[in-house]
Amino acid sequence: MLRVLHCLIVFFLWPLGTLSAHEVLLVAGKDEPGIRSFLTALETRRTHDHIQFRTVAQMPPPGQVQADTRLVLLDDDALSWRLSQAAGPAALALRVSRVQAQQRLGATRPAYLSLLWSDPPLIRQLRLTRYLLPQARRVGVLYGEQSRFLLDELRQAARSLDLELVAHDWPDPRDSRPLQRLLGNADVLLGLDDPQLYNSKTAKNVLLSSYARQMALIGPNAGFVRAGALASTYSDQEDWLAVLDHLLDQAPGQWPRSLYPEHFGVSGNQQVARALGLEPINPAAAALVLAKGERRP
Repeated sequence: MLRVLHCLIVFFLWPLGTLSAHEVLLVAGKDEPGIRSFLTALETRRTHDHIQFRTVAQMPPPGQVQADTRLVLLDDDALSWRLSQAAGPAALALRVSRVQAQQRLGATRPAYLSLLWSDPPLIRQLRLTRYLLPQARRVGVLYGEQSRFLLDELRQAARSLDLELVAHDWPDPRDSRPLQRLLGNADVLLGLDDPQLYNSKTAKNVLLSSYARQMALIGPNAGFVRAGALASTYSDQEDWLAVLDHLLDQAPGQWPRSLYPEHFGVSGNQQVARALGLEPINPAAAALVLAKGERRP
């Protein structure tokens, strides 16, 4: 009797163990140390899965990849490879900003693609602005052709926080007049993660111009904080691993069309805060306040 019972337990439990194992394939344009670090961290989290990495050059056309493979696209080259053919497995695309997606895909989103956004959520950036600069009411935003589509969402988010959005088109970043006009009509500058507007060539002009007005720049990302912006929210590798770990447990048909990480941190530039006469930034406290505000009942 005990032997029969043991056989029944093995019979029912064995399939449950195998059902949780998946073929996970990470794809990127190049084999780089950062990607290998991400792969190792994911393997540590998901020891039951069979996880592999391939460069785009090593991949066949998407339609030839086994249908039950869980594809994870790590960069733009990998995204371009997956977009080259409609046939193929569903894919999770990491490190894609909303502006990049708009430029590449427009308003259409292939059904097989789930986009995990790399840029900070607009409402989160605005709430960080309110937290660090409670007296600021007019939020200045520069936008370009590729980031114009974000304005309606920004206006709605600003209204929900009792903020006024002052938006100026910046068609040519070599012409600083739109920037100067905006700085003259705003209390704080909010940077959109639009690489045509905020990049290594424009950073000096934007930062020096805002400092001349004693005005803080929030965002557009953690990299700009190191360059001289006041602060930004961001999600690091651990935050993305947590998202990926959760999604890989779900059937691809249940993956969201797009998603921001639930967990995040705050990066602050203390030197800039002092120069602007602001209190020192406590990143942990700021992140805690923002996270509490985002919780849903």
